[in-house]
Amino acid sequence: MNSGLSIFKLWVEGGLVIQLTGIILLLMSIASWTVMVVKGMMIYRAKEQAKQLHDFWHSPDLNKALETLESSEQDANPFKALALEGQNAMRHHRHTEKHLHDSLDLNDWITSSLRNSIDDMKEKFGSGLIVLASIGSTAPFVGLFGTVWGIYQALITISDSGMSSIDKVAGPVGEALVMTAFGLAVAIPAVLGYNALLRGNQYIASRLNRFAYDLRAFYVAGFHRNNADKAFSE
Repeated sequence: MNSGLSIFKLWVEGGLVIQLTGIILLLMSIASWTVMVVKGMMIYRAKEQAKQLHDFWHSPDLNKALETLESSEQDANPFKALALEGQNAMRHHRHTEKHLHDSLDLNDWITSSLRNSIDDMKEKFGSGLIVLASIGSTAPFVGLFGTVWGIYQALITISDSGMSSIDKVAGPVGEALVMTAFGLAVAIPAVLGYNALLRGNQYIASRLNRFAYDLRAFYVAGFHRNNADKAFSE
């Protein structure tokens, strides 16, 4: 109860600076948790969609294979998008009028198209991580600023009132330290979330790269990766 009263007292008596600092930290916390939840769900769905690749390669034809990769407008499947990109690149290279890309062979053209698609997906999955990194690195200092300002205000109040005993100083100073704790409470989840999402993104990127290698072999040589080296060496 005393802790709640101390925080409330700090909020009321801290003035505009403390209140703005608290609001900023609150907004930082909301932003970081929003990014972590949204991106975490995106990575979870992508991991589940990666499990469909086994059925993709065990389908009788490409159309049936694409049907195994579930997707919708609200829940796009990056693996299906990659397969369609390779298919479109192959058709575009073979059935269009002369363009500059015709100087590239089919292998180079499909590889470039798949790589560009993967880069776009990496950018999509990585969006928001800069927010977590920024919050994780700045929130402690924002909280520390609030603490310094709170202590400054408390010392002025103590000086004006003439109270100099330790029990009179400890209360206001302790209340001001709450802002540092608040800053750490915002920063620590942001840092942990950033690391977790970064690892998840690296896993998805690895699966996309492996899938793209298989797709390149399939579209160019008509073989899966097990026969790709033989096909290219002939």
